[in-house]
Amino acid sequence: MEQQNAQTKNKGGRPKKAVKKDQLLAVKCSLYERRIIEGRAKSVNLSVSEYLREISMTGKIDRREKALPKEVLELTGTLNHTAANLNQIAKKRNGMEELSPLERANLKVQSGELKTLASKIKSYFQ
Repeated sequence: MEQQNAQTKNKGGRPKKAVKKDQLLAVKCSLYERRIIEGRAKSVNLSVSEYLREISMTGKIDRREKALPKEVLELTGTLNHTAANLNQIAKKRNGMEELSPLERANLKVQSGELKTLASKIKSYFQ
């Protein structure tokens, strides 16, 4: 009975990795060289350790951009939709036509959505 409990009991915490990176390798370099290495690692969105491992093992860095998060794609779609609607309204106004009550209501709703979107973007980066 105790043996069965020992197997099923979950201690919690982070799961064990298959290959543990526990070896420390020190590299001596000048401050100038350090800044260059850090800058290059940052430009490819890697930590310095990941960058040095990748460049030493393969001799090159894969610079392909990762796919954008779903939220960013949704945001882009919403902005494109709003821009298209505002462009239609501007075209109509520049042609000296008056907006119908439905178009005015639509404009007010979209203005509110744009303000909400701007506040979401602002809160995301804080």
